[in-house]
Amino acid sequence: MKIAATIARILLGLVFLAAGLSGFFLINHPPPAPPGLAGELQDVFFRSRYMLLVSSVQAVTGLLLLINRYVPLALVALAAVIANILVFHITMQPAGLPVPIVVTVLWFIVAWHLRAQFAPLLEPTTSVR
Repeated sequence: MKIAATIARILLGLVFLAAGLSGFFLINHPPPAPPGLAGELQDVFFRSRYMLLVSSVQAVTGLLLLINRYVPLALVALAAVIANILVFHITMQPAGLPVPIVVTVLWFIVAWHLRAQFAPLLEPTTSVR
């Protein structure tokens, strides 16, 4: 399982580092907008510079995964990004759904391997030390 988690971590890191870096290059020249609401949403994201923040998160977390540093933090940050990508494709572009599903599976493989580090997040009460 450790080998699978390592491979998944590296693949996830490569995907998000590449996506984040490409986002910086596309920020002033966004790709052609898809038809309908998906295109309108993409247009708003690029014009508002929202994608600059998303690309930054993707690039930094991708790098963290690749260098194997702060992996739980990177996974928490990526969870929000991946959830938004999934919702976007489920609701507006179902044809593009296979890649987000693969990314989600990779995320769960890495997260499952580190589940003990996430266990404290699920405790119902906390105590101040």
